[in-house]
Amino acid sequence: MTRTILVTGGPSGIGRAVTEAVLAEGWRAVAVDRSEEMLAKCREDLAEAGEHLVCLPLDVTDEEAAKALIDGLEAEGLALSGVVNCAGIAADIPAFETSTDLFRTILEVNVVGSFVVAREAARYMARRGDGAIVNIASISGMVGSSGRVAYGASKGAVITATKVLAIEWAKHGIRVNTISPGPIETPMVAAVHTAEARKAYYDRVPAARYGTPAEIASTAVFLLDGSKSGYITGQNIAVDGGMTIAGVMHGNIQPAQV
Repeated sequence: MTRTILVTGGPSGIGRAVTEAVLAEGWRAVAVDRSEEMLAKCREDLAEAGEHLVCLPLDVTDEEAAKALIDGLEAEGLALSGVVNCAGIAADIPAFETSTDLFRTILEVNVVGSFVVAREAARYMARRGDGAIVNIASISGMVGSSGRVAYGASKGAVITATKVLAIEWAKHGIRVNTISPGPIETPMVAAVHTAEARKAYYDRVPAARYGTPAEIASTAVFLLDGSKSGYITGQNIAVDGGMTIAGVMHGNIQPAQV
């Protein structure tokens, strides 16, 4: 039986890479997004996937729409075995300039949206006694990042919510994990990261580069595959080139003479 994976934000950025990785495994990908234009482009670009790719519109902040979409998939026989919550928005703005409306909007999309989709999918997974959910967070939810008071708070909440869901749903055979990307070359990052920000990241990342969406996607596929990660739940995996574990770094250190 073909596994079916729901990918929010599936047509672009990390979500697009996850969609492609899911298809490469021979699984069915249900890519959802609020942009009809992005969905159409995804469908066109990945036309060779045929019936293994399903593209559907969804605003993850619309609770009733999320429930209806998942109910509809299940009714059509597309039983969800996995979810990857990639849909999200970011803002790089000082705290004094962050409006309450912006803060609420970021929380609504990144936290509430991920929770609602996970919860509705998990209702069906629990009946079958099996399932895997992967929430995409960020290293900004692990450490303090300037200009990220709303975004960082939202991703920190995603990490904590994931741990709670993992505990509650383990008895139903559902694993819930988080991936926290470091700087990744995506359209959202391109829009947010200035030249100054890029230099700061290069200076802080031991790997001295930005990551790729494919590197996040391969981690997601690993966490979705119970035959490889069946004993992993409630974990937050930082895919960040070593950024969050780096201490003082000096570029001029020479090898010691021994």
